Amino acid sequence: MMTLEQLRIFIAVAEREHLTQAAEALNLTPSAVSSAIRVLEERYGIALFHRTGRRIELTQTGEAFLPEAKATLARAASADLFLTEIGGLKRGTLTLAASQTVAGSWLPPRLMRFKAAYPAIDVRLEASNTEHVAEAVLDGQAELGFVEGAVDHPALAERIVARDRVMIVAPPGHPLAGQPADAKTLASARWVLREPGSGTRSALTATLAAHGVKEDALDVMLSLPSNEAVRSAVLTGNALTAVSFAVVADDIAAGRLSPVGFDLPERAFRLLRHKERYRSKAALAFEALLA
Repeated sequence: MMTLEQLRIFIAVAEREHLTQAAEALNLTPSAVSSAIRVLEERYGIALFHRTGRRIELTQTGEAFLPEAKATLARAASADLFLTEIGGLKRGTLTLAASQTVAGSWLPPRLMRFKAAYPAIDVRLEASNTEHVAEAVLDGQAELGFVEGAVDHPALAERIVARDRVMIVAPPGHPLAGQPADAKTLASARWVLREPGSGTRSALTATLAAHGVKEDALDVMLSLPSNEAVRSAVLTGNALTAVSFAVVADDIAAGRLSPVGFDLPERAFRLLRHKERYRSKAALAFEALLA
């Protein structure tokens, strides 16, 4: 197979139609240049140059091959530049997946810091629930994932990057608004919750299960696919929900929602990555920023 070095030598000779001048330009000996051309011609059984006395000029085949050789060398230089820029974080893409709570509150300020440091990196974020985020990292659709629920998969490595607290809230007119409640009381209430598979819902149901209340005992009016949808439904209805404090902090401060006195345990925001897949320089830089 021809090499890039052979192409460079061919182009230098073709442009100058002079072996010695080409050799000087390439910092090679004339014999090395002549040998490279001869090997190329012999390999393919063609003549690229006419040799008449001390002169050398392109054959018709050589003339036709010259644009191809230049284009190939240009593509190789472009590929080298591409990898060099990616290695130096001057080009590239960072694909992330994050659960709704993380994507909507915790992650955006950190993405802004990353873009300020590496403006040429294209950041792509998909928001979903914890289960889908884990699947995206496993399938290679996302290089890094961020979830608030526990993920137990042997192919995934995880580390805690932040902590959060889920709380139960109600609209002001609800009987439990601002009141303490036990698991039995909560089991008799009506709920609007995130969809099954979300970390927020799991935080609530796991705690209630520890108090003897199973998830299927809850009166769930609606299961909705985003924090904002859940928040809007509860603001206009007579139901409870469980969400991250970050999602409803402004509503609580403005009196639009009230906490219900039932403690849910603190939970961790976790970064997920595949144990065996290569991590790009962009992913490593983002992880370093989080640290």
